[in-house]
Amino acid sequence: MIDVDDTSNSYHELVKAYFFTTLGSEEIVDNHEEEEKEAQVEHPEQIKSPADTSLSKDKEVRTEVPSFFIVSLETHHEPKVSGLQCLKEPYYVKIFKDLCTQKSLQGKDGDVIDCVDIYQQPAFNHPLLKNHTIQMEPSSIPNVTNRAFNNVEFSQGWLENGECPEGTIPIRQAREDEYDVHRAIPPVAHRKKFNISLDYDYNRGHEYAVVDLRGGNYYGAHASINVWNPATYTGEISIAQIWLASGPKNLINTIEAGWLVNSRDKQTRFFIYWTLYMWFKRDGYQRTGCYNLDCPGFVQVNRRFAIGSPIKPISSYNSKQYEIGITIYKNKGNWWLRLQDQVLGYWPHLIYTYLASSATGISWGGEIYNKGEGGRHTSTQMGSGHFPSEGYGKASYFRNIQYMDYTGKFNDPDQGLVAYATKPSCYSISVSNNKNGGYGTNFYFGGPGYSPICPS
Repeated sequence: MIDVDDTSNSYHELVKAYFFTTLGSEEIVDNHEEEEKEAQVEHPEQIKSPADTSLSKDKEVRTEVPSFFIVSLETHHEPKVSGLQCLKEPYYVKIFKDLCTQKSLQGKDGDVIDCVDIYQQPAFNHPLLKNHTIQMEPSSIPNVTNRAFNNVEFSQGWLENGECPEGTIPIRQAREDEYDVHRAIPPVAHRKKFNISLDYDYNRGHEYAVVDLRGGNYYGAHASINVWNPATYTGEISIAQIWLASGPKNLINTIEAGWLVNSRDKQTRFFIYWTLYMWFKRDGYQRTGCYNLDCPGFVQVNRRFAIGSPIKPISSYNSKQYEIGITIYKNKGNWWLRLQDQVLGYWPHLIYTYLASSATGISWGGEIYNKGEGGRHTSTQMGSGHFPSEGYGKASYFRNIQYMDYTGKFNDPDQGLVAYATKPSCYSISVSNNKNGGYGTNFYFGGPGYSPICPS
């Protein structure tokens, strides 16, 4: 038996063994000392057990290491929760197998939501979060410039059939291969200097219309994002999002949030995504990237919002426009996520190396994946499917883009903001500043894809 201690060599052996079983021995690189020095991240302090929190006063709760670990842990008491239905088959498409749910609800859109004990959520299958104590809310909520323009009131259809009990969170059942498009390293990671071109061969198939901010240390990002439902075609995806990133290209850590449309169900959905680097595993978007709650990492605290749910209503061409406000910010070491006025949860700093302290780059904008079938450019749309020149009500936009500095203040990126598009004839971007009109630093972006001016 191994007595797990965050500061022991045995602990590192446990973590390595975990990834040995999930990634394969050829993926493990034992270069701990070298990369730890490069990352300059101190080893995390010991943290309290969930049994010490108010959520678990009347029951002894522990977070479980996945059953397929090749090392055993000391025996603890099992959670004493009545009425649990334990699923015996693999439940999500990622790395945890057994999950217990107290209640399942179905919405009009066909999504099935499981109400899972908050301490049995996927995050606690992460070896670095074994004894993590949930922080139920941030100690403070920063002020962002965000004059409301037709904010989406998320229609969580499953709530019509009930809600998740106290002490649980809603987890949407992801469909198999729902997010089968391989994500790419974010555009901000490709440029060390803004006067050089992006290495787009590295991101073959992924195309962008974005703005970048880098060259400093950033502790948060915000934007209000216009919501559309662009056309997507077989095996492709269209995204509008915020990226926070840190680390060299092949070891990148990211935090991402926004909306996407995949070619499988054609719905506009809110999503989160992240990728990380651990000292024994080189990544760079190769194996550790993860959507929503499909694998361990993000800690959800909100019991009324299921991440991955459809966004409704959405904008219509030359008609009413809708948007979502997304804020990601550092608080007490963790990276918190706020959607509109709802705190959803956080990424614990313990799971990161380069993002453990701050981000060194931020991107805002759109991305599509182009399979290039038939020898021509895809017709998958970005944004509204219309070019920025068409303006409000026709082209998609981001407004009030801001970053948070080390004092906790959100600022307009007046200096150092760079806009670029992979193929301006297919998808483009136009940036402006309108502080008096309530839009702050903003931009229109997108396009139709294939056309006479975008043949390939």
